[in-house]
Amino acid sequence: MTAPVTRSPGFSTRPIHAGQEPDPTTGAVMVPIYQTSTYAQEALGRHKGYEYARTHNRTRESLEANLAALEGGKHGLCFGSGLAATTTLLMTLSAGDHVVAGNNLYGGTYRLFEKVLARLGLGFSFVPASDAEAVERAFRPETRMLVVETPTNPMMQLTDIAAVSERAHRRGVRVVVDNTFMTPYFQRPLELGADVVLHSVTKYLNGHSDMVGGAVVTSDEPLATQLRYLQNAVGAVPGPMDCWLALRGVKTLAVRMERHETNARELAEFLARHPQVSRVLYPGLPAHPQHALARRQASGFGGMISFIPGDGSLEAGRRVFDRFQLFTRAESLGGVESLVCHPASMTHASVPRDDRLAIGFADGLLRLSVGIEDVNDLRDDLEQAIQAI
Repeated sequence: MTAPVTRSPGFSTRPIHAGQEPDPTTGAVMVPIYQTSTYAQEALGRHKGYEYARTHNRTRESLEANLAALEGGKHGLCFGSGLAATTTLLMTLSAGDHVVAGNNLYGGTYRLFEKVLARLGLGFSFVPASDAEAVERAFRPETRMLVVETPTNPMMQLTDIAAVSERAHRRGVRVVVDNTFMTPYFQRPLELGADVVLHSVTKYLNGHSDMVGGAVVTSDEPLATQLRYLQNAVGAVPGPMDCWLALRGVKTLAVRMERHETNARELAEFLARHPQVSRVLYPGLPAHPQHALARRQASGFGGMISFIPGDGSLEAGRRVFDRFQLFTRAESLGGVESLVCHPASMTHASVPRDDRLAIGFADGLLRLSVGIEDVNDLRDDLEQAIQAI
């Protein structure tokens, strides 16, 4: 009799099962919501491994194990938001340390770095992370960390993760990649050489626009130990209900991402042909300057599109933005519903206008989070909105 072949579960299996054994008490298939702040102790110094919910919560542990499995990491840690995850990660540094960061980070990350953490003695240099040589030139003897998004928000610029990781590691610099846009379904930075993956769990991992959370995944044992300590000491943890919502949402990550991308590719091609659109930013278009890199380091292109209507002016962007009917005008991204955002006044309002314009970030640029609705309905809404120009 032939022994069964054993292999690692495929990606679509991992979101549904990783970290989610049936409850040992009742056999419940779904991880319960452990809605408690504290745990009873059997005697002095004797308990079941749980003392206080800021430190340990079974629902949170399931989500952490699940996300670690998706990214191919050994350790996952969850936080109350993506910015809470970023803040805790940066607290592994000390005053005088230097960080090199991409010059098109999410506006909240830029604000955290420039307006909050810089006051505490950390130094930051913002460089075009699409240029590996520019990244390397920015390293100093005191540089400890490189933080990049790929693709960037909202300019959809890519960083060659393997190339910058090789350069950073030669100098002892830790590489952090925000993988929120692509998700581990399309891109796994740890496999490309990164040390840490960041996520806003709020977005595609949850996928239903009904919770806020963040996560860090790494295989670096000493770093994970330090982060566990800070997670408890700083206390920026998510509640069990939010963790349960994320666990519920992540189960359908694979099927959702397939539909997000299918719709986005069709809409990007539609926008690229439209005479009233001056520029479309989507790595899945062959005209994107880093299309080859996108194909090399990811298995897909995701569901995010940015485009510049008309002459790129604020007025052109306003006219189109205000006319949408099916796309919801809102911040955030990654839900099953389609959203349209005006980054200059919303997600990136904290970034100086001159800095935005310097990288081609026009005042009227609009960002689409393409949902999973019928693509014909989405295309019709885009068409009628662009007619406002």
